[in-house]
Amino acid sequence: MSSVTARRDLTNNQWERLRRWLPEPSRLGRPIARSRRTLVNGIAWRVRTGSPWRDLPAQYGPWATVYWLFCAWQRSGTWLLIWRALQALARDQRHLTWEVGIDSTTARAHLAAAGARRRTLAGEPADHALGRSRGGWSTKLHLVVDTSGHPLAALVTAGQANDSPQMIPLLEAVSVARIGGGRARRHPDRVLADRAYSCRSNREWLRRKQIKATIPEPADQIANRQRRGARGGRPPAFDADRYKDRSGIERAIARLKQHRAVATRYDKLAVRYLATVQIAIIINWLRDLPNTA
Repeated sequence: MSSVTARRDLTNNQWERLRRWLPEPSRLGRPIARSRRTLVNGIAWRVRTGSPWRDLPAQYGPWATVYWLFCAWQRSGTWLLIWRALQALARDQRHLTWEVGIDSTTARAHLAAAGARRRTLAGEPADHALGRSRGGWSTKLHLVVDTSGHPLAALVTAGQANDSPQMIPLLEAVSVARIGGGRARRHPDRVLADRAYSCRSNREWLRRKQIKATIPEPADQIANRQRRGARGGRPPAFDADRYKDRSGIERAIARLKQHRAVATRYDKLAVRYLATVQIAIIINWLRDLPNTA
């Protein structure tokens, strides 16, 4: 095995942790000759490099087999289940913080991302989360990340979509289970976000859920409130020092974009691209958590 190709493969400790959450191999059909560890390393290699599946190094097995496993676990929700299992493990080890940041980043769409069939998988948006923005076709990735840089939820939209309407669906997607049973935690203590998320509906929803907000007001909202005088109400509380903790999501986005298949979208289907993002998140979580778990 090439040392250059394998230098970022899963370590023994990372694989032993990951294999606990993998589904049992199917007894139907022809047995797969390659080990699942080899196939998973092949999937991780493609996510890291962004290369076409057909260019997968032979050491990881037939590219069609590796691609089949990637798609099968995307359809069954296995990648999401593994991500949530790692969240539960981090919660048990007290590696999570309950102040979260929300932000988005744009991934340019490669020519390979075009041409998806109209008849697609369940959960696939009609526009395939592809839209025209500055510079051409792109996809926008929306994330909820704790202040330590651990992603808790993600969704994808077309590149020209506004950030503000995605805030509530993102927060509603947060669900961190507890090891050993018990109710999953769904709401953070505080949300940190930039001016793009400042609107009345978002702030009212956060108040109803008893979630504190650190979101600056844009200039037009300040002017509108001041123009209305006493009827405009008091300005929302804003702590500039606490707002600096929003750097956690900036670091998380930068780490995710080190995976080239995340930084540039090559997948034709939005559900496949979201699975690619989930795999990149899983790889980062496995590297962050202590090996003693």
